[in-house]
Amino acid sequence: NGSSNLKLGIVFLTQTGVGILGNSLLLCLYIFTSLTRHMLRPTDLILIQLVLANNLVLFHTGVPRTMAAFGLKSFLNDAGCKLVFYFHRVARGVSLSTTCLLSGFQAIKLHTNTSKWLELKVTFPKCFGFCCFLCWILHLLSNIFITLHVTGPRKNKNMSVGKIYEYRNSPIPNKFVVLLHAVMFSFIGVTCLGLMAWSSGSMVSVLLRHKQQVQHIHSNRLPPKPSHEAGATHTILALVSICISFCFVSFILSLWVTLIVNPSHWLMNISALASSGFPTFSPFVLLGSDTVPLSFSLLLGKKN
Repeated sequence: NGSSNLKLGIVFLTQTGVGILGNSLLLCLYIFTSLTRHMLRPTDLILIQLVLANNLVLFHTGVPRTMAAFGLKSFLNDAGCKLVFYFHRVARGVSLSTTCLLSGFQAIKLHTNTSKWLELKVTFPKCFGFCCFLCWILHLLSNIFITLHVTGPRKNKNMSVGKIYEYRNSPIPNKFVVLLHAVMFSFIGVTCLGLMAWSSGSMVSVLLRHKQQVQHIHSNRLPPKPSHEAGATHTILALVSICISFCFVSFILSLWVTLIVNPSHWLMNISALASSGFPTFSPFVLLGSDTVPLSFSLLLGKKN
């Protein structure tokens, strides 16, 4: 009814607005850093890409969903539906891959006990530009399937032809094509989540060993101050935990929506909210940590 749609529209509008505001603020901080000629850290390029991908996810999910909830249904034509859903899937994939890249690099930074890890620690940052470019190319190409099987609203809304969504119509393609596409995306997603789980476990293991060593050395002294590296690791661990949690919930809900012939509005809306959860909360995890650019911290220090 109208009341529930209004409440739903407010929820989508709030989530989208807060998420875009947080990501845009973080992006402005990095731009400010580059303009004031402070050296960007190796991970800043990855973080900038993460912020851009998160904003794309929110824009291509939250804005159409908000408009649909406020009653503007079937407002996208065929090309609009293709572009919205295509860039939403591309941005989600880039966001996931970028978070995986960030956690992997942090795990490598903590492993300095062998020459191979030290060599990889030095050479890996030099490949960041290529890795970021590869993320976009991979997901731009793998999601071309979306443009072939997502169409705009049709006059003949026969539910036997396909699933009618609030602002797009998604015909049911050949089962083999669906299976092939599902396997490909599952492989990419499971690989990224597996690497993030491995890197997170590795970082936790290193931090625990380091904490035990420090406690042993400083058993009769004042407790040492937490290091910058430990703070950055805790931030990335929090980021990865949020990413894995929302990805798991979103995957379950998306699978549920796909398998049901006529999914209900509330199920599709909850699935959309879950898919935008990580892009909404991740910038505030970064803003509350020491990953914020140094020049902005110096600016605040001067004002205070």
